[in-house]
Amino acid sequence: MSTSSQAFVAHPPELASAHLSRRNLLRLGVATGAGAWPALHAAAQGPTDAWPNRPIKWVVPYLAGTGPDSSARILSEAVGTALGQPVVIENRPGAGGNIGARLVARAPADGYTWLYSGSPMAAAMRVYKQPGFDVFKDFQHVLGMSRSDILIVVQPESGIRTLADLVARAKAGSITYGSGGVGTPSHLGVELLLSSLNLQANHIPYKGASELVNAIMGKQVTFGAPVFSVAYPFVQSGKMLALGVASAQRNAHLPKVPTLAEQGVANVNLVSWGGLSVPAGTPPEIVARLRQTFETVLRKPDLVTALERNGGLVDVRDGEHYTQSFQREIAFTETMMKRVKLEPI
Repeated sequence: MSTSSQAFVAHPPELASAHLSRRNLLRLGVATGAGAWPALHAAAQGPTDAWPNRPIKWVVPYLAGTGPDSSARILSEAVGTALGQPVVIENRPGAGGNIGARLVARAPADGYTWLYSGSPMAAAMRVYKQPGFDVFKDFQHVLGMSRSDILIVVQPESGIRTLADLVARAKAGSITYGSGGVGTPSHLGVELLLSSLNLQANHIPYKGASELVNAIMGKQVTFGAPVFSVAYPFVQSGKMLALGVASAQRNAHLPKVPTLAEQGVANVNLVSWGGLSVPAGTPPEIVARLRQTFETVLRKPDLVTALERNGGLVDVRDGEHYTQSFQREIAFTETMMKRVKLEPI
């Protein structure tokens, strides 16, 4: 799926000195003598030869405790060890992931700033009039890493035990639902579900999936549709009740929870996916090494087990196929917005 780079081999002294004139040496402040070679060699190296030689920042555009955040923290140690530099997670939540994406889009294309990208970024290209970035022009998509089902959940004391109960509650009066932000799967997915059931509910957006599940457990909203990996621990502990899985088949972690299709709701199959992206213009040697490093790490059984513990799935895709995921998600979002009559904001 990827090839290793040959750009990390240091140039020999003869080549370095051959390409540096006396004027260049003086401009660089390099004196002749025994101490000249280290500076001479550094000047002769290309911009990617020493990469990485300092800590790397991995921006997660969601709150701590969300699926992407947990995955990034699991992966950062293994990837940092493989690259020989620490990988530091920086959470930049807000606007459905747009704030963090804008930050990385404007970062230097030097391999030292990464983005945990995913389906909300693609949806933002249609949900927002001015998202503040372009997923194709501003980013190089390195590889896809994961996908997760969407789970319909309520607070156990709500009196709602099934999807049919939720429908009855909506028909009897006003209900609310929370999301992880405008344009996220937890927003558009519920709008699609409501449209399919010919129901209405008031939307209350939050900054991310962790705030969403807290709102559900705190009875601030009637229901929500967080990604499976975020909801699963709370369903397991009895703090939330799962009504259905918005996928083509049941999830092995909750085999007793039926799909929406099994409950009479057709064509509401939703999935959240994520991966790694860097600013456009990042040297291809760095992108290739990044892809190879992540692919190697994502083949380790212990890491796969850790990443899939909460019901998400490791789903490795090369850069080309990951980029195609953005194209498909944008088209899907556009179709879905027309179906639910949602105008860009």
